[in-house]
Amino acid sequence: MGKKFKPAISSKRWKPPAEEELAKIWDEEEPCSFDSSAKKIYSVDTPPPYLSGSAHIGQLIHYTQIDMIARFRRMQGWEVNFPLGIDRNGLPVELRVEKKHGLDMHTTPRGEFLQKCKELLDKDEVVMKNLFKRLGIGFNTYDEEGSYRTDSPEYRAVTQATFINLWNQGLVYSDYRPNNWCFECKTTIADAEVEYSERPTTLNYLFFEVEGMEPLKIATTRPELLCACGAIFIHPDDERYRGYGGKKAKVPIFDLEVPIIESPTAKMEFGTGALMVCSYGDMADVMAFRDHALTPIAAISPEGTMTEAAGSYEGMNSEDAKKKITAELKERKILFKQEQTIQRVPLCWRSKTPIEFIAMDEYYLNQVDFLDELMKIAKTVDIYPDFHRQILIDWINRVSVDWPISRRRYYGTEIPLWYCNECEEPVVPELDEIRYYQPWREDPPFEKCPKCGAESGFAGEERTFDTWMDSSISGLQIIGYLRDDELFNKAFGNVMRPQGKEIVRTWLYYSLLRTYQLTKKPAFREIWISGLVMDENGEKMSKSRGNSPDPGPIIAKYGADAMRLFGVLEAGLGSDIRFSEDRLAGTAKFMTKLWNIARFISMFPIPEAFKYNNLTVVDQWILAELNKVIDGIQSGCEKLDFHRPMIEVRGFAWNFFADHIIEMLKGRCFNGDDAFSEEEQKSAWWTLHQVLKMILKAMAPVIPFVTDRIYRELYDKEGIHNQSYPTPQKEWQTDLVSHTDLVLQVNAGFWKFKREHNLSLRKGLPEAWIQSELEPWAKDLQAMHGIETLHLTKPETTDIVEVSLPESDKVIYIRPPEEETVE
Repeated sequence: MGKKFKPAISSKRWKPPAEEELAKIWDEEEPCSFDSSAKKIYSVDTPPPYLSGSAHIGQLIHYTQIDMIARFRRMQGWEVNFPLGIDRNGLPVELRVEKKHGLDMHTTPRGEFLQKCKELLDKDEVVMKNLFKRLGIGFNTYDEEGSYRTDSPEYRAVTQATFINLWNQGLVYSDYRPNNWCFECKTTIADAEVEYSERPTTLNYLFFEVEGMEPLKIATTRPELLCACGAIFIHPDDERYRGYGGKKAKVPIFDLEVPIIESPTAKMEFGTGALMVCSYGDMADVMAFRDHALTPIAAISPEGTMTEAAGSYEGMNSEDAKKKITAELKERKILFKQEQTIQRVPLCWRSKTPIEFIAMDEYYLNQVDFLDELMKIAKTVDIYPDFHRQILIDWINRVSVDWPISRRRYYGTEIPLWYCNECEEPVVPELDEIRYYQPWREDPPFEKCPKCGAESGFAGEERTFDTWMDSSISGLQIIGYLRDDELFNKAFGNVMRPQGKEIVRTWLYYSLLRTYQLTKKPAFREIWISGLVMDENGEKMSKSRGNSPDPGPIIAKYGADAMRLFGVLEAGLGSDIRFSEDRLAGTAKFMTKLWNIARFISMFPIPEAFKYNNLTVVDQWILAELNKVIDGIQSGCEKLDFHRPMIEVRGFAWNFFADHIIEMLKGRCFNGDDAFSEEEQKSAWWTLHQVLKMILKAMAPVIPFVTDRIYRELYDKEGIHNQSYPTPQKEWQTDLVSHTDLVLQVNAGFWKFKREHNLSLRKGLPEAWIQSELEPWAKDLQAMHGIETLHLTKPETTDIVEVSLPESDKVIYIRPPEEETVE
């Protein structure tokens, strides 16, 4: 009898709590730390998560996939700069503080309000960091030093310094013009922050009196803007309105006289073909007022109420005013028809409330003059997947006005400006030092106005930046811009941007713009754009819909590795993922399978390295099949899309390695009847360990916990994550793989026979005949299927069973055990 073997891996099952034990080890060992002195640096400009009280399961899957990229590049030999960043600026925290404490930001002392925001964010940050750790996201460190927060004085100082740079270049200016205004957020928002929704509305048909002519019939969805009407547009080719051009129309209720202008922008097919043009109805109205030098009238205030221009409706909420004005129009028989229609309504992307155009004085950053250069970058930079490049190109083509960068909020980076009390000119600090300024509560770092020379004091700017002014320089921040010249000079040019497709027009676009304005170079070497995580029905996940489960219990139940692998297997890079707990449970089974594979192999010692030519032909074939898989996954990995590679490796591990190879080599590994030589036995041992190691390494970036635990137990106590990612071995390439289909078909044939004859798969067979070309596999197949006598020639006897091989025109022959009756 042969030697008894005992598994070196003692634990019989892999369970999620083992991940938490391993996470503690990683905390101590810091396998993902960053050495800035390294020559070969790869930086990951991870989207700093915005803290909003709880984490979305889709958000977490997104970050696990970014972590896979960092781990993969690290295993390729790069020194990976993968810092933890937390986005803490902006509107959401302000709204949450107002709601939680019953405060109004603009009537609360600013310092007190900012402190409450910070306290809330600090609590949220602990929750987020714990979830990241639990999921095995290998940031360089979770400590304060080595990570960043967008509300830190250090980060804000760099944001302000970049603004001063752009100011000095003449790229920033102030102007009074209509902008997108959100009444709920109480601030200007950029075009990139506007979404559109189609909603039902009422089209109201009104009479406009025209002296000496029949009244004009005009259709409008916005009767509350009658008081801001500046003109009526008719199309010059519209025969219905011959003779009206150049005359004046009287606006109902408000008795304004406005010109009737022939304009090709009037749509003859909409409503009556005559168009009411109001000061700030939409962007088309804004452009019309500018093109025809019309005097704008503000109908709605920043508070969402009607202005004095609305006469008796002044102070009324705009929606209430709309109802009251419509009622008056009906009563005065000016409104003669109503019909339902669908209107495309602009919404604030944060609050989802309709926006209005409100004229205000804001600061703008010149972006229009840089569109050509940005388009060149958009068309040449590596973007994965390439089909998402079009989102960026389409947005650049849509940009037509400069970026309003000032906001009337508190929790953000302050605009570093002071205004001279004498000449009222704005003044920025010098760039001789990088420091954080709060003009609303501190004196400027200068005493004399450089414009007029006065020393009569200054008033500090109270507005903050659009948060994208901060976020758009994260790629510069992480490589020491303006703080660490040595790191910056070494790392700039090899920064990778991972992000979701939904913020291409904001975070990606603004990052490309700002980095080009500051450096005249592209921001990124690679851009990785993911899809969204939806519910299992393809609907957007949200707490209000009840389809966004708490990720904590799910991770505890199935494990981080299962969550990570699920996200990769469900869809290719750039496509949306549908989250399903049932499918996640199915994915989790692979971790058990991999553990069982490793535990079985752990029974056998690891021989000294074999030369390839000294391996058995079967073992050479096994390595050739493995090599084919490793070669096949390289392209996907290099394009940072692990979907197809993990499908291939998982399929190889489960369907080929476990089902066929391990079963085939069991006889040789145990060698209980000494049918194999010692060299053949050791060749099998060595091959199994080699294949397992390669599978573990190939999957380590995706399922870091179970792969690291197995690798530590069997191969290296320091773990797997500093090992090299597997690459194809030229020596392992062989035409032996041409026999693979036949080997698998023969196995399937034997299993088919046993099932059809109600035999245990372990039941031996007295005699069988297989193809002569499988001679190198004969001994292993014989041991695998328990065949007493195996022939490589065609049988001459007839008292046997012919078994057709699946998906083949070939057959094998089997003599059934004596106690079985052949039908």
